[in-house]
Amino acid sequence: MLFITINVDHAVLIFKRKVQMTLRGVIIIFMSYLLFAGCQTKEPQMIASVKIVGQMKNVMWKGQLYGTIKLDTIANKSNLYGLGPVEYLTGEILIMDGKSYKSTVSSDTTIKVVETYDLKAPFFSYANISKWKEQVIPDSIQTIEQLEIHLNQLSNNSPRPFMFKVSGTIEQATIHIVNLPSGSKVGSPAEAHLGQRFYKIQKEQAEILGFFSTAHKTIFTHHDTYLHMHLITTDKQKMGHLDKVLFKKGTMILFLPIG
Repeated sequence: MLFITINVDHAVLIFKRKVQMTLRGVIIIFMSYLLFAGCQTKEPQMIASVKIVGQMKNVMWKGQLYGTIKLDTIANKSNLYGLGPVEYLTGEILIMDGKSYKSTVSSDTTIKVVETYDLKAPFFSYANISKWKEQVIPDSIQTIEQLEIHLNQLSNNSPRPFMFKVSGTIEQATIHIVNLPSGSKVGSPAEAHLGQRFYKIQKEQAEILGFFSTAHKTIFTHHDTYLHMHLITTDKQKMGHLDKVLFKKGTMILFLPIG
């Protein structure tokens, strides 16, 4: 009987230890989950509350050059960002943090930039963004094509379309301003681009506002890209649609919308 009692007690002790170890393991796993979940919720998520008015293809192919939105009618101008062309393709529009800029051709070498909301656009995209997440753009990303791939990878699991900003030193860039002659009729992209002027930018500080979407080709981006971007120099002397760019390594910051 003594032999049996000793073995029963030993078995009970082993069982208790196993239960304690199991509970300890469950607690550790649960605490690890809470810690992981806490870290996950602290990471800000991108937002994509972008509004689009009008369509690029209606302008390019159907000649609908008239304004479909008057900027003064946008009720909430707090933290407002937007871009598009001026109606009848007579200039470019950029709204940065509530300030609206219009650029027009002054000459083959000079641009006129004025701050105004007294504007209409045939197609336009805008969003109210109060918070941005900043990250350094890797030195391997210097061109529009490389930036497009980078943004596509970053936003693969995020809502689209979305707006973004890029800030830093531009080694060189080409921007254009639409400048359609008065009274022109448009029935193709080639006709829509008649009169536009191109301008070079070299070694200047600038900001870029961009629109990214994989689902808006010919609606708000051209048929061969996911991007529509406007650039403005920090001195506000040059602004236009960005066609080509070479970023200066180690200076570029990307801003993604989080609030």
